[in-house]
Parts: sequence; C-alpha cells; structure tokens
Amino acid sequence: MTTEKKDVVLIMDDDNRNTFALQLTLKAKGYKFISCSSAKEGLEILATQQNIGIVLMDMMMPEMDGYQALKVMRVTTHYPELPIIAVTAQAMSGDRERCIAAGATDYIAKPIDVDILMKILRIYM
Repeated sequence: MTTEKKDVVLIMDDDNRNTFALQLTLKAKGYKFISCSSAKEGLEILATQQNIGIVLMDMMMPEMDGYQALKVMRVTTHYPELPIIAVTAQAMSGDRERCIAAGATDYIAKPIDVDILMKILRIYM
C-alpha cells in the first residue's frame, strides 16, 4: 500500500481577489494548490483528493460558512487531523478563539501577511 504525499494546499474562498492573491503567493513559494469558491465544493474536493495537506479556509462564505464547514470536516473520519487554517477579515478580539473552538487548527487575519502564512505552512505541512 502506498501513501500519497499530502503536499497540496486547498484554498476555500468565495472572493476571487483573495484566491488570486493566495495563488500567486503559493506559486511563487513553490507550493501546489487547488482552489474552490465554496465550502461545499471544498468538501467535495477533500472527498476525492487524497493529497491535500492543509486547508486555508475563508470563514465568511455564502451558503455554508467556514464554521459550518469545520463542523462537517471534524466529524467526518476522513479529515479529523487535517490542518485547517481559518482565514478571515474579522480580526476582532475573540475571533481567533472562536475559530479555534469551532475546530480550526490555526488562524490568520486578512490581509494576509506572507511571512505569517509561510510560517503556518512550515509548521503544519
């Protein structure tokens, strides 16, 4: 049995500008990535792609937000240990704690600081 390397970053964000900026950054730093514009699409990708090593997930998406998606992801046996980084423009006091309590592994505020993003990727991938 072979174990596929989990070396792909899954970007889940409904804002194309944020997705594009993350894609440019990840590409420049040599990371592989897959992008989607909804949590539902992200869950479908996770169900079929075995090489996802980390998820960068916007917490404020339509239909199913990041908090709802985290609940689904954490109770599904396929990804209980997958690092999921909450990405949000909500940088108010308590937001980090709320994301972690909902099941996120870590938290990064928008606009994303590239140095912080790279540190997070080094820690969790």
